[in-house]
Amino acid sequence: METLDQLADSTRVWIYQSNQPFKEEDENQVKTYIKQFAQQWVSHNRQLKAFGDLLHRQFVVLMVDESQAGASGCSIDSSVRFVKGLQAEYGVDLFDRMTFTYLDGEQVKTADRATFAAKYKAGEIDDQTLVFDTLVDNKSKFEKSWLKPLGESWHKRMV
Repeated sequence: METLDQLADSTRVWIYQSNQPFKEEDENQVKTYIKQFAQQWVSHNRQLKAFGDLLHRQFVVLMVDESQAGASGCSIDSSVRFVKGLQAEYGVDLFDRMTFTYLDGEQVKTADRATFAAKYKAGEIDDQTLVFDTLVDNKSKFEKSWLKPLGESWHKRMV
């Protein structure tokens, strides 16, 4: 498996956000599963230059540097099956795109859309609150703007 610095800025990124943190006691095992998947991830029998990790106990991040071999439909399907397997094994939801994750001080917090909007309306979060943008699609955007102020994110449309 590659390290982040070994991947081109154009590397494709997929971020699966959990509706709740993985349990602390499961974190190392989940990280191991993700890294093993990334090491064995192939496209048309060609090894992908891939990276995978669990960040903040809540985000499954998979990356493929397509300069060597592109991620095909079949390889992307295999990654979705892998993530669905994690979801089933650990009892989390990794496919709910209407779950929002943000920083409250140093603490990572998650809210459904209605709760997130209510917190904004109540002033508990504002345009400066840092949110995790799970729609970033390449390594450069991931490094520069995965975490950004709510007022600069697509999340703003949801409040």
